[in-house]
This record gives sequence, structure tokens and C-alpha cells, in this order.
Amino acid sequence: MESKTEYTKYLNPSALSKLSNLELKAKFVVEGFMTGLHKSPYHGFSVEFAEHRQYMPGDDLKHLDWKVFARTDKYFIKQYEEETNLKAYILLDISKSMDFSYSKMSKSTGIKGLFNRNTKTEDGITKLEYGSYVAASLAYLMLLQRDAVSLTTYDTNIRKFIPAKSTKANLKLILKELTNIKSSEATGTANCLNVIADKIKRRGIIIIISDLFDNHEEVMKSLRHFRYDKNEVILFQILDPVEMSFLDSNPVRLIDSETKEEIFSQPFDIKKEYSDIMKKFTDKYKSECMKNNIDYVLLTTDTPFDTALLKYLNKRKKSF
Repeated sequence: MESKTEYTKYLNPSALSKLSNLELKAKFVVEGFMTGLHKSPYHGFSVEFAEHRQYMPGDDLKHLDWKVFARTDKYFIKQYEEETNLKAYILLDISKSMDFSYSKMSKSTGIKGLFNRNTKTEDGITKLEYGSYVAASLAYLMLLQRDAVSLTTYDTNIRKFIPAKSTKANLKLILKELTNIKSSEATGTANCLNVIADKIKRRGIIIIISDLFDNHEEVMKSLRHFRYDKNEVILFQILDPVEMSFLDSNPVRLIDSETKEEIFSQPFDIKKEYSDIMKKFTDKYKSECMKNNIDYVLLTTDTPFDTALLKYLNKRKKSF
């Protein structure tokens, strides 16, 4: 077994993809993340976050944990189980557009040399694989925090809904579902988010993992649905690097992953226009989310996983 200091390499998607077991992947991501916290500016963020919170003026001093103070030189209050249990809902888009990795496609078709020179092409994973690793790692981290975690998978309809529980058995159910997911059908993000919003009866943290290839206005309307009910919301937009930078040189055949519609293109002719459109697309989500107090995080499939985990911890900290 590798030492904890070696776990940090599994924050890299290409390294993690070489492991076969999803539970092991989630464990290694979280172990690597926790190791990184100790070595980063976030040291003292409270690794004991499930059982402690920072002291606030007015707190009863008899609940101060002096052992934690000795290790961190910061004051933390012991929390009771009813204080630590938070409900978190992970919503994963499994529509056909998520099953995309240009790296894998180019290897299977023999197409080479089409990437921007700054884009890493080796060992690419699909957006759905990346999203499932993020979901699994978050679920594993939540269980360590004693948070109740729920998983929903959707395309045009809800495909699976696992209610929120803070048990190992529930984590096993979630990991099993994530292990076996396959992409299907078109995208119906807005409609599915509204359905889930109606199901949630207790305020919590909502985590959406999607490429957001859907009607922007309708998606934002559904996200506001969660905010109306006082939920905290984190939106992870997952994109393949080539979806951000497009291709270089050579005529290519472009196929819509959901409709199968095909067009032939000369990338050089449309690269700048494409890049401008994609920037407007992502910037629009970013600005609208900011206006609605929603955390928006753009992740490409080569982004280290600690970005997602740290965003969750920061959001969770605010929710108490």
C-alpha cells in the first residue's frame, strides 16, 4: 500500500483513471486532498471538520477542545452529532454529451495532430467519468464528515434517486450506481433540477455536475428554484479541454453526440469564433450564478480533483 504522501498524485485525473475500483479511487482522492491540506495555506482549515467548528464569540467555553488547540493553535468547539449532520445532494448529468473525450475519440479513430499544442491529449477521460469521480470523492468525503449524502442521475428524466443518508451502506449504494452508469439520451437539465427541487424537504447543499449543454435561461431558472428554498448551491461545469480550445488545422468531421448530426469543418476558419462563443457561454453562467449567490466552478477533465473538494468544504463551512 502506498504511503499517504504518495496519495496526492491521485488528485490528477489521468493517474486516478488507472485504478480499477471506484471506492479505491474516491479514497485515494480524499486521502490525497487531506494530505495536501496539511501542506497548503489551508493548514488548520480543520481536518476534524466533522466533529468541530471554529469558536465564535458567545460559545460556551466548556465545549472548547484543548487537544485540537494544541495541534492547530486555534480554538475549536466540539459539536454534537445533530450539529454535524448536513444533507448534501449530488446531481449528475449522464446525458450523451457527457460521454465525450476527444483524447479517447482520437485514439479510437486514429485521428492525430488536431489538438491545440497547449492541450494535453494523453490518458484523457470522458466528462462522465470525470464527473463520476468527483461525485464519488465528494460522497466519500461527506461520509467522513457524517453528512447525509444523496445521489441523483439524470438525462431527460431522473434515472436514479438515492435518498440522503449518512451511512456506509448508503455510500456503497452510491458508489455502485456510479460504477455502473452509462450515458443515455439527450439533455434535460432544467426540467430534472426542478423535479429534484420539489423532492427536497430539508435545506442542504445542492451540487450539480454537468456540461450544461442546455438552455441557459431555463437552467438558471431551475437553479434559482433551489435558492428560493434557501439551499446552498454549487454548480460544477465539466468540459473537455478541446471543447474550450477547439482544434488546430486539418479538415474534420464533427458529430453531435446526442443528435448524431454531422458537419465537415476546417478548424482554422472557425477557431477564433468558436473560442469567443465558448467564453461567452461559460462567462454567462459565471456571472448569472454570482448574481444569485451560486458557486460556479468550471472544471476541465484535466483539472485536479482537489479543486472540487475544497469548494465543497468552503461552502459547507458557510452553511453552519
